[in-house]
Amino acid sequence: MKRFQDKTVLVTGGNSGIGLAAAQAFAAEGARVVITGRDAATLEQARATLGANAIALVNDASRIGDAAALAAELTARGLRLDAVFLNAGVAKLVPLEQVDEALWDRIFTTNVKGPYFQIQALAPLLDPGASIVINGSINAHMGMPDTSVYAASKAAVISLVRTLSAELLPRGARVNVVSPGPVATPLYDRLGLDKSALEATAAHIKNQIPLGRFGTPEEIAATVLHLSARESAFIVGTEIIADGGMSQL
Repeated sequence: MKRFQDKTVLVTGGNSGIGLAAAQAFAAEGARVVITGRDAATLEQARATLGANAIALVNDASRIGDAAALAAELTARGLRLDAVFLNAGVAKLVPLEQVDEALWDRIFTTNVKGPYFQIQALAPLLDPGASIVINGSINAHMGMPDTSVYAASKAAVISLVRTLSAELLPRGARVNVVSPGPVATPLYDRLGLDKSALEATAAHIKNQIPLGRFGTPEEIAATVLHLSARESAFIVGTEIIADGGMSQL
């Protein structure tokens, strides 16, 4: 039996990378999937892979107004949510001396402020037993150079998972976080590095992974589905790290 048959699932940033892999995995397990993102063209391409019942909505995860608008749109369509994967985020590798207020605000607005107010807006739409999974990062646990702002934003997310879990439990909803290590996704192309620097960084990171390779979006998606399914009903306010042993060994 498919674990998400007759369930409705929302995936933010569902038009590429881990978000798309998770959306496809949910759809394969019977879910009606709603994906969001900022680019209409890639959203439509992604929606076409998810089946006839899938919905793609242009939405900016960094804007509080868009969080409310998304909840209103789902309400207007008569949809309630059984699972939410808050995946949308940004990453930039910037040394301390080059960080400015605009960069700080962009990262924290998208990675922390956005998920917080999205959960606030969506809370009334969560069915009993619903699961929320937020995409974290092992950078929250590692002192990797040039990641100070990004790592701090993900540490904040992990804290939110614990406190919001306590607040949402009376509604029958669980909140958890999956923290990937290095994963081969388009996000790496948006780190703000030129090609040679990106290749050097990737090679350096790969050498630190005990498994000797980057993870795949599908491997992270499998953990997201586990945390979203009833089989994980006893997992609450928890972080699952999926990093090939990089932060553990």
